[in-house]
Amino acid sequence: MALVAELKQRARRLKTETFALYLVARHPGTPWYAKLFVAGIVAYAFSPFDLIPDFVPVLGYLDDLILIPMGITLAMRMVPPSVLAECRARAQEVMSQGKPVNRIAGAVIVVIWIALAALFAVWAYERMINFD
Repeated sequence: MALVAELKQRARRLKTETFALYLVARHPGTPWYAKLFVAGIVAYAFSPFDLIPDFVPVLGYLDDLILIPMGITLAMRMVPPSVLAECRARAQEVMSQGKPVNRIAGAVIVVIWIALAALFAVWAYERMINFD
């Protein structure tokens, strides 16, 4: 049971750190190169797509267990300490009140998925018609 509790605690910390990085990417005191790297890490962490698909045995969770934490660590080293401290405090505050919700971002993702599904359906329909 102690292992499960520790894993849950680490997952919560990782979520809070990822949200802090999201705030870092939007902070005016963050250098442009750090913003670019942080935005990529946060987008990848919250993306439903993985570099290595999760269904691949053992390697599937490699990005979740190694690559994302390494990227977060590297990103935090690129950010000025005062900016990082401010964003961590803000992330802790927001996360303690409940998970942050961005309905606009959620709607954009849903629209993208619907558009991709529609494009795939059109492509598949045209392939079936031109199959002869």
